[in-house]
Amino acid sequence: MSGHSKWSTIKRKKGATDAKRGKIFTKLIKEIQVAAKMGGDEHANSRLRSAIQAARAANMPSVNIDKAIAKGIGELEGNSYEEISYEAYGPGGVGILMEALTDNKNRTVSDVRHILTKYGGSLATSGSVAYLFEKKGIITIDKENCNEDDLLLVATDAGAEDINVEEDFYEISTEPSSFEDVKKALEENNLSIHEASISMIPKNTVKVEEDTAPKILKIMDALEEHEDIQNVYANFDIDDDILEKIQESA
Repeated sequence: MSGHSKWSTIKRKKGATDAKRGKIFTKLIKEIQVAAKMGGDEHANSRLRSAIQAARAANMPSVNIDKAIAKGIGELEGNSYEEISYEAYGPGGVGILMEALTDNKNRTVSDVRHILTKYGGSLATSGSVAYLFEKKGIITIDKENCNEDDLLLVATDAGAEDINVEEDFYEISTEPSSFEDVKKALEENNLSIHEASISMIPKNTVKVEEDTAPKILKIMDALEEHEDIQNVYANFDIDDDILEKIQESA
């Protein structure tokens, strides 16, 4: 199981989206606004289309989506967000890659450094962690929403690279160039997509031991909760029995 799959599985099992809905909306609005700067037509702008789909999946009101697009294309006044990435090392030598949208780089980097230091991590120099990851298209589909044979046939024919079968969902990986084709084929065959994005996937994973695992999970949680951090990736793996102990003690 890849580090991406492990963290994705952990997040899905935690099911904490309702408690963080306000922050989720803030992140989605930022992404829509930045994507809309590249063009306000979602049919011609794949990044905007994906952002809008994610917002609708999170039950964001249409008025919020429309307002974010209007700010992005300049029809309404709004903050100017800059895309920036951070690289870090977590406990146990885990590599962490963060993607942020911020209107204040000094504030964001200070917050990130504080989170990392609090749980035994540290910022890394540019390029020292990024090479541990590769860009892939990732699409997840809940098992209850599709037939496995149909999914395999459609995804493979459309150019999917790999399909991982998890406990309650399928994870389809693609080359970035094939992502839109696979996503479109799934939608045209009424295979309901839970999540779809271009992500950074670890090439190899670091096994996290029992004494280190709680710290890396706390770092990931804290970074995920920060409203400027859009995506967090890490190349760790945790044995399921260790994860169960942590969850039981929480």
